[in-house]
Amino acid sequence: MVKGLYIHIPFCHQICFYCDFNKVFFKDQPVDAYIDSVGKELALWKQQGALDQPLETIFLGGGTPTSLTPAQLEKLLGYIHRYVPMAADLEWTSEANPDELTKEKMQVLFDGGVNRLSMGVQSFDEDLLKRLGRTHSNSDVKRAVDSARLVGFENLSFDLMYGLPGQSMQQWDDTLEQAFAFDLPHFSAYSLIIEPKTVFYNLMTKGKLNTVTEDLEADMYEKLMNEMDKRGLKQYEISNFARPGHESHHNLLYWDNVEYIGVGAGAHGYVDGARYSNAGPLKKYMEPLDRGERPILNTHEVPVHEKMEEEMFLGLRKTSGVSLLHFQEKFEKPIQDVYGAILEKEIAKKNLEIAGDFIRLTRKGRFVGNEVFEQFLLA
Repeated sequence: MVKGLYIHIPFCHQICFYCDFNKVFFKDQPVDAYIDSVGKELALWKQQGALDQPLETIFLGGGTPTSLTPAQLEKLLGYIHRYVPMAADLEWTSEANPDELTKEKMQVLFDGGVNRLSMGVQSFDEDLLKRLGRTHSNSDVKRAVDSARLVGFENLSFDLMYGLPGQSMQQWDDTLEQAFAFDLPHFSAYSLIIEPKTVFYNLMTKGKLNTVTEDLEADMYEKLMNEMDKRGLKQYEISNFARPGHESHHNLLYWDNVEYIGVGAGAHGYVDGARYSNAGPLKKYMEPLDRGERPILNTHEVPVHEKMEEEMFLGLRKTSGVSLLHFQEKFEKPIQDVYGAILEKEIAKKNLEIAGDFIRLTRKGRFVGNEVFEQFLLA
């Protein structure tokens, strides 16, 4: 059963040097027509019966949802309310850039039902921000948080990044200290991954990117976990920390391997046992919807062995890990029958441990999570 909805807004006023998500410059794009297309796609899902039950989460991502004008945001939220049934305790998140997050936009979001803001802060070192291609300043962050609280937002989150080109441990320390001063209930913190087709990738291939060492990146992660823990922000996933009760319920749907609808150009979803992706270019996304057709690029019926793989490498991202009982109920066989030898090996290496009903990464295992996850690929 579908529990969440992701809506992709591909527009940006500035393209960050590390970003490989589906995005286009805002200027001269058919933004209003795109929002209408999102409405058409939601209508098709409604007609197909996938939006009959109240959803638990909605997430507006990008790109940058806050690149839209207040009127465009209001139009988008109107389509969502028209077609999407919502649970009484719905978590509705919007990603946001601090310098674009005007009080007027926040008021539109808040009045429209959005109750959580995830701000792309990345760093409090303004020189590093420029090197990332970010356009906001520290004062923009303060203004955005102060305004958000005045409007009524209480559930706020910062995205932070470490392992940035040329970043020192002192700069990471300073960023964490300044982030904690805002007294937020949630933080996400990611190490930089250099993806193809990004500015950083092109610089790296030319030998012009001053990347940090693996040891320094590991030390930054260690510092991150320690400092979050000191402040009562519990690590509930490899890169996410929250006060109890403020975990991102939408992202937990992904890690719990639950079905969700993805709407918008380049969006991905998981419905009725199939994973699908939409066409990415705006024209290829919008034209099928004008004909009353879904803009599907590809669909993949997930076989049982892949569902097992996903259950493991998604579930092990959570600090709680994977429930042995849930695995057995879902797949009608004990986890040891499928992964016994792998579990034994990784437990011996002290990367995994069994705690009650759960198999989970150890603290040591969190540093090599991707290597551990690879062990659970069956094919």
